[in-house]
Amino acid sequence: MDIKFSEEQEILRNSAGRFLEKNCPSSLVRKMVEDEKGYTDELWQGMAESGWIGLIIPEEYGGLGMGFLELTVLIEEMGQVMLPGPFFSTAVQGGLAFLEAGAESQKKEYLPKIAGGQIKVTLALNEAESIYDPGVPSHCFLSLIKSIILIAKSSL
Repeated sequence: MDIKFSEEQEILRNSAGRFLEKNCPSSLVRKMVEDEKGYTDELWQGMAESGWIGLIIPEEYGGLGMGFLELTVLIEEMGQVMLPGPFFSTAVQGGLAFLEAGAESQKKEYLPKIAGGQIKVTLALNEAESIYDPGVPSHCFLSLIKSIILIAKSSL
């Protein structure tokens, strides 16, 4: 089977490759291994400005409204440079959890912030039998949605 990417997907691939080659050299990746945060704000903001964080978030919530094939193209380029940072947890895990299980009010409030790179999110699964006491500081947002705890934390 011969799979060819569309012109738009090739543009995404090429622009992502150029951006990452310029902004995420192996020296940065090595430096981020030792860094407490593990990524730079400049790199994160550049990805947000490029629309990557909101790539699969619908346009009505501030994203680009693209699909999983475009996301795959982007993640492949990120893998080429071993991109450090919370992209997958924020854009994919957290963003999709809000899309699939969030209330409309939550989608309207948080998805534009995710797409714009203003917040980073992750999720954690809390099993019914477990005891979960995160001791989360007040600047964090927790929402229990169908056994999924979404954690939005500005300092991730």
